[in-house]
Amino acid sequence: MMKKILVISALAAVVCGLQAKVRLPQILGDNMILQQNTEARLWGWAEPGKTVTVTTSWNTAVYTVKAANDGRWLVKVKTPAASYQPLSITFNDGEPLTLNNVLAGEVWVCAGQSNMEMPVKGFGNCPVEGYNQEIIQANDYQGVHFVKIPSVMSTKPLNDAQCHWEVVSPQTVGEASATGYFFAQTVNKALNIPVGLIMANKGGTRVESWFTKENIEKYTDDPTDSLEIVKRWPEWDYHRSLLWGNGTFNPILNYTVKGILYYQGCSNVGDPGDQYSQRMKILVEQWRKQFDLGEIPFYFVEIAPYHYDNVNADNGARLREQQYKASQMIPNSGLVCTNDLVYPYEFTQIHPAQKKPVGQRLAFLALNKTYGMKALGCMSASFKDMKITDDHVDIHLNNDLGAISRFEDIQGFEIAGADRVFHPAKAVHFWQPGGGYWDETIRISSPEVKNPVAVRYCFKNFQIGNLKNAAGLPLFPFRTDNW
Repeated sequence: MMKKILVISALAAVVCGLQAKVRLPQILGDNMILQQNTEARLWGWAEPGKTVTVTTSWNTAVYTVKAANDGRWLVKVKTPAASYQPLSITFNDGEPLTLNNVLAGEVWVCAGQSNMEMPVKGFGNCPVEGYNQEIIQANDYQGVHFVKIPSVMSTKPLNDAQCHWEVVSPQTVGEASATGYFFAQTVNKALNIPVGLIMANKGGTRVESWFTKENIEKYTDDPTDSLEIVKRWPEWDYHRSLLWGNGTFNPILNYTVKGILYYQGCSNVGDPGDQYSQRMKILVEQWRKQFDLGEIPFYFVEIAPYHYDNVNADNGARLREQQYKASQMIPNSGLVCTNDLVYPYEFTQIHPAQKKPVGQRLAFLALNKTYGMKALGCMSASFKDMKITDDHVDIHLNNDLGAISRFEDIQGFEIAGADRVFHPAKAVHFWQPGGGYWDETIRISSPEVKNPVAVRYCFKNFQIGNLKNAAGLPLFPFRTDNW
């Protein structure tokens, strides 16, 4: 494996160093989608000192740039409003090169680990619900294009990747990230504009796998020397720091995008304290700095219920808690709750089948927070406050959006006294007067706990709740204790 890593780096250096005429990174190609109404970056390589001219089919502007001493060049072109009108771009350094069937639309990155990587066709023994129906309906979404960046490791940051853009069709849709595709479907239908997905992810990766060398050395004790990296993770290469970011994410950083979608966390279960939320914040800051597009939106997904070898333990729940904390720390971000998106029999399935609601909920965040559809409910309910009275606890929620999904048979709550032993609790709804209006209140109690001090909701590795808000979005798992 070490030999393979070094070969990838060496080949990249040779390819980038032997330029005889204009060459584009492969992410710039036919069928690509350009971010609309902006100055999109286009780049490549040519003979050092040679002038490259760029022209487009949508305006009469002529853009020129001179290749630097290392052959690199980059130019920004003004892009039109989104439409389904095919566009073209011509690059000319004396020998023209034209890209065709280019569309203007919205471009999003699909990052993270295997639940983002998981394609519409599913993994082995891990199906995606509704696959056949998506094949049948794929022609309805030809305005969705995607490019998959190969998951490769590199000791040095790569500037290119073996990839090409695909137009969604019954023949191609199976290869698209399921979560990303269902996001794109929803945005495409809501806004009636093309959507491009750049899929740069790798199953099993930790948040640290995407850190730069500088951030690894500054914030972790992970090695950055390639030999030491392999020695630290000799078999589980997907846990390796630095190499995945260099090989799989770095090639996309010049591309002009709207925002980032992220689904990751399973490989960080068990991290101590607030380490994960802090490192999530660092990663988002890093990516925003690398893309150099300002505070672009970052929408991410809570890890789904999973046994982690013990359904009643809480190491997975504590990682979800860290994800929620990260959502409060990272500006212009949002978190999708997935507490309801597993079936009871999936407690040993790390890749749950219900990917369509995950992508849709990411789209709800984007449509509301990024595209201004404020009437659309996008936030899950979360714990707000509690009041202990005698043998019961009254709790209130944020973002119930004016309603909760049920008054009876509310499942998922537990209550504990000073002995810190949690017992399943009865939860009932009632309206409580307060502040000149009636508060939605949930009363929690258990005959086993006469003097309660703490409440938990679905704070286990695998526990499915059934409480949702007016938009049908589930209550985030929470705890009121710090035990």
